[in-house]
Amino acid sequence: MKRVAAAKFKEQCLSILDHLDADGILITKHGRPVARLLPAERASAELIGSLRGKIRVKGDIKSTGVKWEANG
Repeated sequence: MKRVAAAKFKEQCLSILDHLDADGILITKHGRPVARLLPAERASAELIGSLRGKIRVKGDIKSTGVKWEANG
């Protein structure tokens, strides 16, 4: 888990919140842990479409890329 000093957290709070990973961060004061910040759980419905415009499909998404013939 990433550690961050309370003073640095205060200075960069919004940026830290924007880049918070699943493990969260441990906020320290004089090197001693005082708080742990974890991301809020998101409902599955919120995730639908969340990657739109962020990924690109290359090739035929429905194909394995292997050609075969069924002989019957």
